Amino acid sequence: MSEACPCGRQDARGRPLAFDACCGRYLGTGVPAPDAESLMRSRYSAFVRGDVAHLRATWHASTRPADLDLEPGQRWLGLEVRRHVAQDDAHAEVEFVARSRVGGRGVRLHERSRFVREGGQWFYADGDILN
Repeated sequence: MSEACPCGRQDARGRPLAFDACCGRYLGTGVPAPDAESLMRSRYSAFVRGDVAHLRATWHASTRPADLDLEPGQRWLGLEVRRHVAQDDAHAEVEFVARSRVGGRGVRLHERSRFVREGGQWFYADGDILN
């Protein structure tokens, strides 16, 4: 069994899911996430693992930056998904809080992210930072 998935998803008994059984199914495999929450969790895991290729591949082309540089030395500490709302078959929102540490300083990212589904695949479109 692999290590626990960084996204923190748990099974029905409250035990952490293994990376291979959770987000590992989507990173670098070409297998699309079944819903926006699963995609958001896989993107968090990609940040933790430094997988820029997955982040770029799952970012909608209309909003994807030309360059994506991860913060050097950033250590991700945890993810809390607060809400997942499927607006219709092709649009969804996920509200989350991601915690990290950069240069000894704690960082908290609270965001409401928007996702779109095209050709059977979910993509991160954009998001609003919340307090």
